[in-house]
Amino acid sequence: MFKFVILLSVVACAFGAAIPEGLLPQLDGRIVGGSPTSISSFPWQISLQRNGGHSCGGSIYNSRIIVTAAHCLQGVSASSLKVRAGSSYWNSGGSLIQVAAFRNHEGYNPNTMVNDIAVIRLSSSLSFSSNIKAIGLASSNPANGAAASVSGWGTQSSGSNSIPTQLQYVNVNIVSQSRCASSAYSYGSQIKNTMICAAASGKDACQGDSGGPLVSGGVLVGVVSWGVGCAYNNYPGVYADVAVLRSWVVNAANSI
Repeated sequence: MFKFVILLSVVACAFGAAIPEGLLPQLDGRIVGGSPTSISSFPWQISLQRNGGHSCGGSIYNSRIIVTAAHCLQGVSASSLKVRAGSSYWNSGGSLIQVAAFRNHEGYNPNTMVNDIAVIRLSSSLSFSSNIKAIGLASSNPANGAAASVSGWGTQSSGSNSIPTQLQYVNVNIVSQSRCASSAYSYGSQIKNTMICAAASGKDACQGDSGGPLVSGGVLVGVVSWGVGCAYNNYPGVYADVAVLRSWVVNAANSI
């Protein structure tokens, strides 16, 4: 069966923290085949926290707005959510800010994962610095095969029960929507026009990375959404397509 994958862990880490209470089981996340990194290399990355535990990733759109996945916000209230920005560690440092409100895409469908995108409004503004920066939204998709990266605090292997405390990243390559839906891979018609894929041998996002950033050419091109397994052959990671969903994000950010 499918499982939601959060892209930012790398291989099960015996020294990783136990998955915190706030992390939803289907969002245990990891980045497979990745490496530890510093927030200064991914200053748009945030940890979305539920009841004190890391649950998903997200990206800074402006000082008050975060972009994440709609499936990260199912069955939760804004009062139970906080965002940590500006730290390489999900559980310490940087700025920890209460979530004031959020909005899921009205067309999000949890059965098909179409339109898996959401915006979050913070209760106070982030102070931008070398470790806290906004990232622009893609207005068009990179070419098939283009270099990209994904980051997060997800588990480092499929089925792992621990997450790293330090931010992880992995380099992958864009798989266009049309190619991801083609006979070259095994998803077929499950890949919809609001999705884009990315893959590399032995590398992927996984549980716990959901909502996090897929970045190519210095802009946000995808939001970690779902996939079959983590780094499985013939099953690229699947992301919400930011270029396709850009107008929704801009409008929602201005009105939430």
